[in-house]
Amino acid sequence: MPAKAIRTWPDTVPPPSRTLAWPVLEWMATYLVQPDGPHAGEPFKLTREQMRVVLRLYAIDAKGRFLYRRAVLRRAKGWGKSPFLAAIAAAELCGPVRFDGFGRNKLPKAVPHPAPWVQVAAVAASQTRNTMVVFPGLFSDQAVETFGLDIGKEIIHSRAGGRIEAVTSSPRVLEGGRPTLVICDETSHWVASNEGHAMAEAIRRNAAKARDGAARVVETTNAHLIGEGSVAESTYEAARKAGWRLAGVYYDALEAPAVDLVDLEAVRKAVELARGDSTWVDIDRVTAEIADPTTPATVARRYFLNQVCEPQAEEWLAPGAWGACAAPGPIPDGSRIVIGFDGSFSGDSTAVVGVTCEKPPHVAVLGCWERPDNAPADWRVPVLAVEETIRAAARTYDVAEICADPYRWARSLEVLADEGLPVVEFPQSTPRMVPATTRFAEAVADHQLTHADDERLTRHVHNAVLRVDSRGPRLAKPTKWSPRRIDLAVAAVMALDRAAVNEPPHRITVAHMEITPEKVAAAARKRQAYIDSILAKARERGR
Repeated sequence: MPAKAIRTWPDTVPPPSRTLAWPVLEWMATYLVQPDGPHAGEPFKLTREQMRVVLRLYAIDAKGRFLYRRAVLRRAKGWGKSPFLAAIAAAELCGPVRFDGFGRNKLPKAVPHPAPWVQVAAVAASQTRNTMVVFPGLFSDQAVETFGLDIGKEIIHSRAGGRIEAVTSSPRVLEGGRPTLVICDETSHWVASNEGHAMAEAIRRNAAKARDGAARVVETTNAHLIGEGSVAESTYEAARKAGWRLAGVYYDALEAPAVDLVDLEAVRKAVELARGDSTWVDIDRVTAEIADPTTPATVARRYFLNQVCEPQAEEWLAPGAWGACAAPGPIPDGSRIVIGFDGSFSGDSTAVVGVTCEKPPHVAVLGCWERPDNAPADWRVPVLAVEETIRAAARTYDVAEICADPYRWARSLEVLADEGLPVVEFPQSTPRMVPATTRFAEAVADHQLTHADDERLTRHVHNAVLRVDSRGPRLAKPTKWSPRRIDLAVAAVMALDRAAVNEPPHRITVAHMEITPEKVAAAARKRQAYIDSILAKARERGR
């Protein structure tokens, strides 16, 4: 199955009777022009994706009230957030953006706001300029004449008394205003040290007291850095905990799937997915920037792939190492294997992985159940299907062990054990997972294992990062609540660890018996050196 972009909002639009966007889009096409580039001065055109964002942003209920008091548009760098939001601000200044009843055709009618006051807010003047510099080239001559526009660098006035203004971080000055729309630009930079949170709170309070109840706040951002405590992070966490359906909040993010940054062909595809239909983004140019050794991985992922990142996460495998171990093909029937099982109930995925006990071990996916995108709230892993997959594997292979963490799956494991299957508990505790993770990473680095080149397993492996503390490295998701799953990787790590214990004794050869104390000591030193290098990186980051 080909990789897909990760969306926080379904790519659907409200029916014409439940959005004010169509009059807004018509107004934009009439009064705005392309602000820059080779098509500067030509009629303004939104991409299909941008039009669909507008349709959702202006969604209304049966009484004509906006469904969303706040919105977040999180997109990769170069998507066109600044000109897009400038067009929204222009429409809010002069266009039909307020409900005026339903017509005979049952479609909503829209009129201009009688006293529009649009604010473009940021924590630095240089940020507001990203949007403000668009307006002189965005308004057509017809718009300037029709609406009597006076376009300045930091404020735009209309003949009717409306205005668009740039504001920067001064919460006390902002307090008490009555804006009709506030655009909060690049909220990943809004942190406590620059009064970003105080500013966001003041803006939301101001919007809440609008007389018509229709004032709104729109945030734009790239993917934030976990732990910085930005406004973007706060909004993300609130929306995520609500299953991306936080009451009154429209959170729209388009994120590339996990990818090995060394695999440039995969990177090109990821860049293409993250840009959506913003075809002006040069895929080759962005790919080259990501491949540049001076570009940090977190920068590449946040800005170009729109992936939320944690600064302390370490890539757990060397670039390209996993791909070098690929050996497409299933495990032969009758092979002696260990089954690794990592189960979830509803929120994540459930993984069943087989690893052969012979050297070199071969890793293959036996079963995987992932929560579908936009699954209903009551979606559950099909427990009976998972149990039957394990039974089928036991009939196909010589299964030495079925190692599993019993958390949430104790009943199923008991059922399988009662049937005579060799179930072994493998709690995913630090003492267990640190050496198991180290063993797996070493095997990949030394090309001492092969894998079936399954897209799902590869995706989970690349999704995983290392969490490092004084006890050593272990696998984790990029963030605790990341939608990028790692269950197949965890199951593979567990199975490989137990497969080493269950290597068939009758397979020992003369070569294997040439083991000396010196070789054993050298292997131990190599493993300890790997752990020490990871801990050294962690200490270096903490300075």
